[in-house]
Amino acid sequence: MINSNENRKKLRLWHIIVIILLVLVLGGLAAIWVDSGERNELTALTIENIDFSNLKDGVYVGEYSGTKGHFRDAAVELTITGGEMQNIKILKGALDNNGNPTELSEGVTILDLFQKAKNSQSLQVDAISGATLTSKAHLKALENALKKAKEEN
Repeated sequence: MINSNENRKKLRLWHIIVIILLVLVLGGLAAIWVDSGERNELTALTIENIDFSNLKDGVYVGEYSGTKGHFRDAAVELTITGGEMQNIKILKGALDNNGNPTELSEGVTILDLFQKAKNSQSLQVDAISGATLTSKAHLKALENALKKAKEEN
């Protein structure tokens, strides 16, 4: 009799464990499915060549907002002084809870990506390894800010 009750308790415990595992697996699959539209959109996103010369001094905000999802939306504030990029601040995107740039891969942040763009005077820079889609979203936001700096001329 005692053995039978113990067996029922063990069986019930196994049922609970299996149900929890099924819920976790289904939740993971649902998350992948929900994110797939945004991933596909960012994969197909192209970053234009922007001429970094003749930029008008000022502060410009550029944004990228996905149409399939908003997990990787980005906004940056670009300061142009003397016709050159001086400061880029992340307003939305790869930031931690304190508003500091998030480390995306081996100590690298989006600000490092922006520094590469500034140094090479081109947005055609290698994305951060392991954060390609986040890199593209932020580069698109920077591209949009640069376009505003060019339009003002």
